[in-house]
Amino acid sequence: MPRKTAPDLAKFRRIVVKVGSSLLVGKEGLKSGWLDGLVADLAGLHRGGADILVVSSGAIALGRSVLKLKPGALALEEAQAAASVGQIALARHWAEALQSNGITAGQLLLTYSDTEERRRYLNARATVETLLSFRAIPVINENDTVTTAEIRYGDNDRLAARVGTMASADLVILLSDIDGLYTAPPQKNPAATLIPVVPTITAEIEAMAGGAASELSRGGMKTKIEAAKIATSGGAHMLIANGTRANPLRHVLDGGPATWFLSPSSPVTARKRWIGGTLEPRGTLTIDDGAARALTGGKSLLPAGVVRIDGNFSRGDAVLVRSLQGGEIARGLVAYDAADALRIQGRKTKDITDLLGYAGRAEMIHRDNLVLSGEGGHR
Repeated sequence: MPRKTAPDLAKFRRIVVKVGSSLLVGKEGLKSGWLDGLVADLAGLHRGGADILVVSSGAIALGRSVLKLKPGALALEEAQAAASVGQIALARHWAEALQSNGITAGQLLLTYSDTEERRRYLNARATVETLLSFRAIPVINENDTVTTAEIRYGDNDRLAARVGTMASADLVILLSDIDGLYTAPPQKNPAATLIPVVPTITAEIEAMAGGAASELSRGGMKTKIEAAKIATSGGAHMLIANGTRANPLRHVLDGGPATWFLSPSSPVTARKRWIGGTLEPRGTLTIDDGAARALTGGKSLLPAGVVRIDGNFSRGDAVLVRSLQGGEIARGLVAYDAADALRIQGRKTKDITDLLGYAGRAEMIHRDNLVLSGEGGHR
């Protein structure tokens, strides 16, 4: 089997970049020069046509500096307070750095449930898609101010991978303080060698990652392998690169050392498989012939084309879409609860606000959340 080669960073269309606290914040506060270099790299990719999303740690580190909290571990309520103060500073620094390159920043504070519970997932995905359509760069962090679990550094590795899946990114980059995955911890074993490409995450690869308390300062290589599993199963390649250098992405573009984890599929293919072959349908929408033709032509399903609704489903649930003859045409994530869907079925999109009392989505199922029969692992 021929050896897999590293992809070309410049050719990806939607990229999530995760930045760790230790890269962004030092003992004296924000590393503004380093941030400016990274943003210059991001701006270059952005000018090349790529959509960029940033998952940035650093809120707690910035906040504890402002609040002059003691060194060492923080109590949960102290960490939440530090995050509350630090998130304001973090957003400002990112907004100013991006604005200096002519780019608008947006802020999203997410929890893991926002990327896993389908109703909230659809809301977050729609917000991200809208920001990207305006060519803004969303700056995303875990909402540490309200978490009820202990805040653990390194979780943003997994959050970045989940965001990548939610946003249908084709690349997730984890900037770290090491070049990538080595055959053994290089600080302990001088003979350890960097693995430039990982075609498949095997038990041997996982063993190389060791435990959480590895040579990395935040979370360890183990969390990065877990993130790689999430990203690659969602159709995105993942890259671990050394972020301690100035202009770290330029260094990768110039052929610098890194580790690529390759995905066997594309984001579109993985998403179709998830919707069409994994989720259990909670209801059925029967549509007229005109709507059926629109779907097969790549259009969204509008309320006007729905003639019958069965099942007790919630917004974000998977539903079947059937023709008047009863054949399955598609499956998708519905944008309305069953009760509201019944109110607007067969009606024009312009009537939705009057019928429901709020401005709902124009589509019953958006084309991005719909899989035609045979495309997603179902028959």
